[in-house]
Amino acid sequence: MEDSKLEILTRISAGFKAYLYDCDGTLADNMAAHKETYLQVAAAKGRTIDGGIIDELAGWPVLKVIEEINHRHGTDFDPNEFKALKYRLFMEQYIDHTLPVEHVVAHLKANAKKKRIGVVSGSGREAVEKTLDVLGIAPLIEVTVCAGETERGKPYPDPFLKAAKLLGVEPADCLVFEDGEAGVRAAEAAGMKWVRIDQLV
Repeated sequence: MEDSKLEILTRISAGFKAYLYDCDGTLADNMAAHKETYLQVAAAKGRTIDGGIIDELAGWPVLKVIEEINHRHGTDFDPNEFKALKYRLFMEQYIDHTLPVEHVVAHLKANAKKKRIGVVSGSGREAVEKTLDVLGIAPLIEVTVCAGETERGKPYPDPFLKAAKLLGVEPADCLVFEDGEAGVRAAEAAGMKWVRIDQLV
């Protein structure tokens, strides 16, 4: 199955000059861990939240996710405090056990030094760089754009446009690999083609 998914990615990615990969859920099989950290921090504060919102908002910056949780659940979490607790929990208990999404990581490895390679993530730089290191692909990444490094994050186009500019590639020549709606919307707004790696059959 993984081989056939890699074949699909190889076929549909032909002709592009740059590949821009999301990190969490696209290169890294870690969305369940991220969801668990949201739930654990909320529980420690005596609140129960619906984990489905984390899936729905995949790709959003963490601060925006917490703001949306407050809006929908009527909670009053301090976004910056919650984010700090979440990241500490993720870094201490989960990140060292991160596994790859095999066919996506294989695609990146096969194209490193042949195409321009970037990672565009809604997570913070420390967590993204550690994740890429755990996956063994950090040296293959030319450009990384993380949360808070553009005026607006996904679903706005700013992060993808910044990555393309840093790589010296026109947006139309970039293919985006994503697993969430926010990333797809950001790619489209940036004038880039995209593929949902979680919807390959």
